[in-house]
Amino acid sequence: MTVDAGERAAIGAREPKSAISGLTSVVLLGLLAAAPALALAQTPLTLEDAMRRARDDTADARVLASSVAEAAARVRLARAGFWPRVDAAETAQRGDQPVFVFSSLLAQRRFAEADFAISALNHPDAVTNTRTAISIQQSIFDGGGTQAGVRAASLDRDLAEARRDAARQDLAFSAAQAFVHALEREAGVRAAQAAVDAAESDRERARARRDVGLATDADVLAVDVHLADVRQQRISASGDLAVAYIQLADIVGLPLTSPLALVRPAPWPAPDDDEDALVREALARHPRRREADAQIQLADNARRAAHAALLPAISAQAGWELNGASLSTQQSSWGLGVDVRINLFDGFATRARVAEAAHMRATAIAERERLDRRIDVDVRAALAQWTAARAGEDVGRAALAQARESQRIVRERYDGELATIADVLRAAEAVRAAELRATAAEMAVILQRLALERALGRL
Repeated sequence: MTVDAGERAAIGAREPKSAISGLTSVVLLGLLAAAPALALAQTPLTLEDAMRRARDDTADARVLASSVAEAAARVRLARAGFWPRVDAAETAQRGDQPVFVFSSLLAQRRFAEADFAISALNHPDAVTNTRTAISIQQSIFDGGGTQAGVRAASLDRDLAEARRDAARQDLAFSAAQAFVHALEREAGVRAAQAAVDAAESDRERARARRDVGLATDADVLAVDVHLADVRQQRISASGDLAVAYIQLADIVGLPLTSPLALVRPAPWPAPDDDEDALVREALARHPRRREADAQIQLADNARRAAHAALLPAISAQAGWELNGASLSTQQSSWGLGVDVRINLFDGFATRARVAEAAHMRATAIAERERLDRRIDVDVRAALAQWTAARAGEDVGRAALAQARESQRIVRERYDGELATIADVLRAAEAVRAAELRATAAEMAVILQRLALERALGRL
């Protein structure tokens, strides 16, 4: 593309504000030359794909999944209390410590009368004892403490799942925001290119009129200055779009250099106009509400666990062992036992734990009431904002149509010597501003609908 002397003069006059460096021009030309190849390698990305990737295919999503897996493992750990504990041990000891020698000889079943001698008891010869033992311990009744532990671990897992689902909704909404932001930047680039095309057309119109004596060089210079401005705006818009692509790729877990081809989402159907029904749906399915319910159940379980400490704990033990001076001379023995423990007094610790659980439950109920109120407000506010955004979109489209029609009329009046070049430039700027406002209104509709889906717990 060549630049004539008038355009060079116009650009030179505005150099402090909008001159383009040689390096920037080279980069822009390189991007334009590579555009066909990039288009072939672009990755199509829909809004639904972006939200799904953010929820499932990012490092943040993997962290959330791991937190739930950890909670599930703690449930299995708590259930281990229902099973018997079985241990096996193999030891070998040697020494002349009197008690050790006495007990080892007895365990090996080779204690003799001579070993009762005072000198033998006080100064025994060193002996070796090898011991093979298997012990089993089984809880028979613990007042429901193990069951309460399993219940607490299960509720912690439910709590982790609710928090994961809420965080995944946040990730999906962040991805949707980045997606819509990139769409808006794409529209900005298109609007800037349309402004450049319009300015070039206006320049040709002004030159043609100047050549036949119906306009002056000042008119042409004014259009040249305007053309330089819109070209600078196009370059700035392209830079903003590149940054938006990088931010979107980061949020959805794609390589930062991935060329993206965004697919504009189809319009959503209108939601149910019954606000009360929408609020009830949100209360039934919102992950934050499930989290609040789990907190109340955890407090109830803590109260039951505290009461369990007042009941007796009964357990049984069994053991079998082999003792001998060597493995080949070991002698066997066994034992059975039952252990009963009753908490007679613990310094009122149990009473304090019961009171603590009661206050935890009261706090959790109050938190859920506050959350219900917040969900109610969020749903009604999101619905109102989406309705307003739809109305704003209609206004923006109408304003854009009016601006384009006004531009057409002004151009015709300029050709008929009924308008000045200043009128033409103002009309062109009005079209560009209207295009940006219409795009912003259209993107607001998408974002507000997503905000409504998030408030309803649907994302």
